[in-house]
Amino acid sequence: MARKSKTVKRVRKAYSTADIKLLKAHSKSRTPVTKISKLMKRSEGSLRQKALALGIGLGHQR
Repeated sequence: MARKSKTVKRVRKAYSTADIKLLKAHSKSRTPVTKISKLMKRSEGSLRQKALALGIGLGHQR
């Protein structure tokens, strides 16, 4: 009997306009990325990539 490997299917969650507005607000208030990550339920890498695409800084130490 062959073993099946467990694969995790990752689903990408699109950024809504409300998400972008929230990200910009946190950028302005210099909230740490870990805190934003937990609040928005997204990875730090995802948030950093979106901020880079939007041309805004992210994190308290920029």
